[in-house]
Amino acid sequence: MDRRAETRMAHQGNEPGERHHGDAPDERNHGDAPDERHRRPAGVDDETVAALGKLSEALETVERARGHLYSLHQLIGHADLMLDDAVERFRAAGHDRIADRIDEELLGRNVIAGRWTFQIVEDFDDGYHALFRNLDRQARDELVQGRRHLFEAEMKEHRRTRGRPGHEARPDGTG
Repeated sequence: MDRRAETRMAHQGNEPGERHHGDAPDERNHGDAPDERHRRPAGVDDETVAALGKLSEALETVERARGHLYSLHQLIGHADLMLDDAVERFRAAGHDRIADRIDEELLGRNVIAGRWTFQIVEDFDDGYHALFRNLDRQARDELVQGRRHLFEAEMKEHRRTRGRPGHEARPDGTG
């Protein structure tokens, strides 16, 4: 079976009792194996690793969405500041009525009822985002001694070629 097929199996969940690269005693004892924090603790099954992997993937997607929310915050803020220049130019061109409408109706306006974007970001960070991160951390603490990215670490073990430069198990070159 080639490595890509092994990776597909890793993504689909392995058969019960199937050996995992990081679990073999000979691999744990030589230098070309993941460090302890990227190995599943004894007794942790494939479904648990897969579930934690899916939770981690969902959190990563929320982190990306959070980045977009901060982009919205900065872009709207920048646009609002550019309105000062637009209003000034309309006035200079003799279009006071248009300048007044922009100045009074749009400049400094709430983006969502009662909120500027900084308030949206704060509510998101303190509510949904904080809860998501907390539940992810609690699940990892309870099930795998707080270890992160176990699913990805096992995928790496299935996909890499041992002994090849650029395929080391660890960044320090010891494996």
